[in-house]
Amino acid sequence: MANENKSKQKENHTKPLRLFKIEQAIQNLSYPSVERLQKELEVSRRTILRDIDELKIYYNAPIEYDRMRKGYYYSDNTYFVKNMMLTESEVFAVTGILPLMERYNNTPLKKTIEKVYDTLSQMLPNQVEVQSSFANDVEFIADPIPVISEEVFNLVFKATKLHKVMKFDYRSISATDFKPHELYPYKIYNQKGDWYILGYSSKHEKFATFTLARMKNIELGEDFAPDPDYKKKIFIDPNFGIWNNDSKPQKIELLFDKSINTYILERTWHKNQECKQNEDGTVYLCFESNQIQETLYWVLRFGSAVTIINPPELKEMYEAEVKKMAEKLEK
Repeated sequence: MANENKSKQKENHTKPLRLFKIEQAIQNLSYPSVERLQKELEVSRRTILRDIDELKIYYNAPIEYDRMRKGYYYSDNTYFVKNMMLTESEVFAVTGILPLMERYNNTPLKKTIEKVYDTLSQMLPNQVEVQSSFANDVEFIADPIPVISEEVFNLVFKATKLHKVMKFDYRSISATDFKPHELYPYKIYNQKGDWYILGYSSKHEKFATFTLARMKNIELGEDFAPDPDYKKKIFIDPNFGIWNNDSKPQKIELLFDKSINTYILERTWHKNQECKQNEDGTVYLCFESNQIQETLYWVLRFGSAVTIINPPELKEMYEAEVKKMAEKLEK
């Protein structure tokens, strides 16, 4: 049974290339015979005949056999296989593109991806039907993400690509109104569906990160020469936060209750993490990060199922936040 599965998997991977080579041989060679195709492709006569039938049936290839020349040719010399030859599993993968596009609903990229998807679909053979049941059998649940205007999205990318100074109005997370900013953009990040631009801020006199969803009224100014050493001035942790923070990374040590041990063990929370289960079923997780505030937000989601071991600063922040929540409940 195992050998049969391996043989089937191998056939699924090699068949599209084999069909392409047969099509090219008929297109470019002078009446290739079954024997010649056998020799070049190192397969049986039966396989060649079956592949030719498939080209006729599924790709509408006008293949004919010339008995005098003992080889194959196209009755329509303008024909070529313009369709992509995909395996069943590859076709299934293509059907999964549309649901995944939900992660880009807040950006103009959705239209671009839809266009690419439509192009791929048109390239498939007419007889291949994309399994519509996929949308019913599988549901993709995306995190709620803010909407980004097409103008903001396009101008940020243009400014970053062309190294142009950006002027814009920005509303910070706790503000009630927008304030003017100037930025020398360097790099765009997408973290968990949110889009950010990192650059040198004239107002803060250092590299800072801004969320695209909180920007408006963007104006592109003069060109600027990027700092070749800018990476040495950026201190972010893509795993927990892309906010530029020049404080040194600290060792985060956490202990999770056994009630959620499997959940913690089965995931990679940080690329440099150390994660292990203790004899009593609890799980020890350790990693280094300079994103203490973002780490706090993440730890809070586990409630009483997590204990902060280190650093002391994170413990104090956690206790203060829990106290604030408790005070609100008492009101």
